[in-house]
Amino acid sequence: MKIVSGIFFLTLLSITAWGQQSNAPAEVNYSNYFTAEKNFLVLPVKNGAPKRNIELWVDGVNTRFFDIELAEDTPDWLAYLDISQWKGKQVELRVDKIKQGSRVFNAVAQSDTDGDDSNLYKEKFRGQFHFSPKRGWTNDPNGMVYYNGEYHLFFQHNPYGRGWGNMTWGHAVSKDLLHWEEVGDALHPDQSGPMFSGGAVIDEKNTSGLGSPGKPAMVAFYTGARSWAQCLAWSTDGRTFQKLDKPVLPRINKDNRDPKVIWHEPSKQWVMVLYVERDKGQHSIQFLTSPNLKNWTKVSSVNGGIGGDGYLFECPEFFELKIEGSNEKKWILTGANSEYAIGTFDGKVFKPEIEKLKGQQGRDFYAAQTFSNEPKGRRIEIGWWRTNTDREGMNFNQSMSIPLELKLESRAQGLRLTRMPVKELEGLRDKTYSFGKMKLGKGSANPLASVDIELAEIRLEFAPGTAKDVALNVRGVPVVYNAEKQQLTIDGVTAPAPLIKGKQRWIIYADRTGLEVFAGDGLLFMPVNINIKPENRTLSLSASGGTAAISDIKVYALKSIWH
Repeated sequence: MKIVSGIFFLTLLSITAWGQQSNAPAEVNYSNYFTAEKNFLVLPVKNGAPKRNIELWVDGVNTRFFDIELAEDTPDWLAYLDISQWKGKQVELRVDKIKQGSRVFNAVAQSDTDGDDSNLYKEKFRGQFHFSPKRGWTNDPNGMVYYNGEYHLFFQHNPYGRGWGNMTWGHAVSKDLLHWEEVGDALHPDQSGPMFSGGAVIDEKNTSGLGSPGKPAMVAFYTGARSWAQCLAWSTDGRTFQKLDKPVLPRINKDNRDPKVIWHEPSKQWVMVLYVERDKGQHSIQFLTSPNLKNWTKVSSVNGGIGGDGYLFECPEFFELKIEGSNEKKWILTGANSEYAIGTFDGKVFKPEIEKLKGQQGRDFYAAQTFSNEPKGRRIEIGWWRTNTDREGMNFNQSMSIPLELKLESRAQGLRLTRMPVKELEGLRDKTYSFGKMKLGKGSANPLASVDIELAEIRLEFAPGTAKDVALNVRGVPVVYNAEKQQLTIDGVTAPAPLIKGKQRWIIYADRTGLEVFAGDGLLFMPVNINIKPENRTLSLSASGGTAAISDIKVYALKSIWH
């Protein structure tokens, strides 16, 4: 071994082959023993390289196992595996099928920190006010909960590659829903399989016995994607987790996954909603109840359609909302594509009254979840936004939406969920451009010509009047309203946007990775992922085919959430 710049390197001199050595095979399996001395094991990644299986054995137990596009030469980026809990112990590192004579281990090192990349969070395709992991892939948000003064966002994470795999629960915290700090991966793959999606609750009454007086446990539920059982892990500090030694719910049928748990106060019990695939591709949501989070009883199920027509497919979410302007409440059941049903729930049976309602109507927004235990009593949602970030030079991929506040409102169409950006986003406002009332028609000058902007919040109110189209061009991305059809089109995505008392009110958030558009006072939420050209910092507003009346325009330049 040798010390280089304070990092402990493992050299080839200490590595032994443990694969078959006869006839000098081109590739062999290697094993190396080292003492864990620092916090992280540093692993070199080459995007697109052949995947190698890596295992870490400690005290005779296979504690970590994953595949990685291991760099044989200069890495594209470095992944960091937390080994701090094993300091002072002998660790065996096993890697399968690397080339004989490979110098790959010259770049394997230990480090006290998880990198000092000066470009971190400044990357060309990094959203500047959307959460994305430091490194690696992310998809579904998981276990969103408020605990000990912090919002906790867990997320499906591949710490060792830009593509899907090695499903681990990543973990980030925030005090304001905007500025997120990663605090290390919370749940790692084990013998039950990769850690698939689920939810988390705070056991205030200590029904599980996992907490103590004045120190309730955060209890997380996830699917072990080998056994397809539902499992439990808990924490009493919001950072470190223990797993229950056996599943709380064995496999029900075929694919079953993504447990979401809530407390149902009227019946004084816990309720779990779980996606279960039935025979012949039938989607369903299974309802279960428990007094203690550990013992679960099946009580009912709801059919969610078949195949592509299924609207309750995976990642269910279930919550109660008051109808705005009344004291009446209804229950909402959603699937991963954000289609939803509104109905009643008695603690055992959900009875849909309105079904297959559209949620978001944009592109690549999926598997949204809401926060449990939200301190202001709001229903706050974050979804996986499939941004186009798998690009050359990037060491991360995918992101989350901005946080959204959900409400249940009585509209002309009937009862509907609405989505609006949370008020906390106003804290990102920097410079303000304000414009008064005006008329726009053929030959009108662009009222936004003076704006030079990258990260933007735009608030616009207008009556289309005689105009056929009203178009707001956001840094090269046209947002076009067809007044005759009452439709909004963005980058080939079209959605209905009915006028309200003859007017449209838009809120648009523009980041490097796309637009999130709100219309109809939250009736339409339209996220559209598109990598915006960094050199285009212009805005323009126009009307064609007649004259439109602009009531108000405000443009806010936004600050990045990354420190």
